[in-house]
Amino acid sequence: MKIKKYIVPLSLLFIVVSCTKDFEEINTNPNAPNSVQPNLLLRQVIYDFGENMSYEGFVAGDLLAQHRTALDFNLFDRHALKSPQLGGNPWPVFYKNLRDNEIILKLSRQSNTLKIYEGPALILKAYMAAGLTDLFGDVPYFNAFNGTEGEVTPAYNSQESIYLDAGGILDNLNKGIEKLESYTDAIPLQGDILFNGNLESWIRFGKSLKIKYLLRISAKVDVSQQLQALFDEGNYMMTNSQNAIFNFTNTAPNSFRLAQLRVGDFNNFVLSETMEDILTDLNDTRVEKLFRPFANSNSDAFNGLLNGIDASNTSVAVSNYSLAGTVFREDTSLLDANFLTAWEVQFALAEAAERGLITADAQTLYENGVALAFEYWNTPLPTNYLTGPAAYNALGTSPIQQIITQKWIANIINGYEGWVEYRRTGFPELRTIAASLNNNLLPIRMPYPAEEEALNRENYILAANATNNNSINFPVWWDE
Repeated sequence: MKIKKYIVPLSLLFIVVSCTKDFEEINTNPNAPNSVQPNLLLRQVIYDFGENMSYEGFVAGDLLAQHRTALDFNLFDRHALKSPQLGGNPWPVFYKNLRDNEIILKLSRQSNTLKIYEGPALILKAYMAAGLTDLFGDVPYFNAFNGTEGEVTPAYNSQESIYLDAGGILDNLNKGIEKLESYTDAIPLQGDILFNGNLESWIRFGKSLKIKYLLRISAKVDVSQQLQALFDEGNYMMTNSQNAIFNFTNTAPNSFRLAQLRVGDFNNFVLSETMEDILTDLNDTRVEKLFRPFANSNSDAFNGLLNGIDASNTSVAVSNYSLAGTVFREDTSLLDANFLTAWEVQFALAEAAERGLITADAQTLYENGVALAFEYWNTPLPTNYLTGPAAYNALGTSPIQQIITQKWIANIINGYEGWVEYRRTGFPELRTIAASLNNNLLPIRMPYPAEEEALNRENYILAANATNNNSINFPVWWDE
């Protein structure tokens, strides 16, 4: 009996020793590298963020901005923003890519051979952080991107600090630009699908983003001196060849996502009545590129639907409304994932000039922006467009209204930019929707998602309390 008593433990000991000897070597997959290369990760971050936010722009951002409306699965279009359906939850898109970008940043600081990646990573961090905080307001930021190596339940930081403090948006842009301007090594930047490794383009991108974000916070901070210096230097985007974009293709997996989904999902989104009326009033020929005549039209007419119908009680036929143009489905090789463009920069400078933040010819900048926006959307600019209702000083409008309206039109599917600009300026004048689930109020921030309440509950409660129970009607810092 005693012999049997010891046989099993000795056998187990033999098994444990045998299995643990050379365990690390045996269980390492030679085809799975232990660390990712920054060039592969840079491409992944740029593509994943651009693709996801273009999709979000179509199915959610365009609903809030009233470029288009949804026929069904439209709780989001009715402003139940805590109930995303086909889209409307960009939070994980931001955090996934900000965390991956942080890996690039860390690698760039650990090896001299990789330091070329530090500047672009800092600029991308600023760009994505601005998009995140502009949608949600206060968010986890300073301790939020290191995963298991850092704080897994990070505190929320104020939008003001995210913009202005060390390690924040403007500081990271300055540092990123400085790193690129001082780089003298011969090792090239790889994995760059925005500028093909051109460092001067990254510098220009960073300085153009500074113009955008300084203007965005200009109601809270005196930014005129910084904006004037950037304008006088002139190293910002001026032509569409300088845009921070990448092209989709006509074939999966790199075509625009709406081209890959079933036709029913695509047909769920039609021209908004708000967009139709604005384009019609301006005699804007881009409607033919952005939308298609409705099927029941006998005269190639366009027809929009008021946002936010009650789909359970309202029957609508898709054939009576204008679907998105072929560029969004049949020919997505003509479509871009848009990070920043020359026309957006020209409009920002025009607004800055009109508001007296810089000394410049606001009308010329506005007209440059309009011409570039038409070119961007592959539409000839009508010869009389800038002397008609779209004129800078058109009767019954204001220059600021004209600038922001033109920016709003061109920003279709560009994430949530059209809605952000409406929140900041009040233009263009959006409509009260048909069957609001928000007391007929147009929302002015995105709500923190349900997963944040579950996974970061203690910090979420503090942030929710600070926003009137996570209200979508609570302004962000620059909008107060």
